[in-house]
Amino acid sequence: MKKDIQIPEVTDVEMAVVYEYNDIYKTDDWNIYIINKKDIDLELVVIVSQGFNETKTTSLLRKKVDVLPANSFAKVEFIQPELFKLHNRFQVSFFAENTLFDKTFVFEKDTIKEGALRMISQLNKRGILAK
Repeated sequence: MKKDIQIPEVTDVEMAVVYEYNDIYKTDDWNIYIINKKDIDLELVVIVSQGFNETKTTSLLRKKVDVLPANSFAKVEFIQPELFKLHNRFQVSFFAENTLFDKTFVFEKDTIKEGALRMISQLNKRGILAK
């Protein structure tokens, strides 16, 4: 039965961490974004995030986006700098054209830092893309 389930490879969907100014609190914050570079909408996007290393694991956080329009992005969550010492995993599942897709994105520990920021054209902001 398991061998009959086929989940296709995910392309043109990215996770990014962005360092940006928060107008409300007047602070510089790190935020996680999901980017849809596809020409079709993503439906029922579920993102499960968790930080971990050899000795520590954070709680699971879940976020749902009903529809992520074609060629758009959505802010997923704020991430605290204390978590940069952990691997940060984002498991993303969604439907596109009635097909289930699933991919895991990881920001390796100590890779989220100001010196690694690059311009992400879809967001028009500086950030780091997950592997």
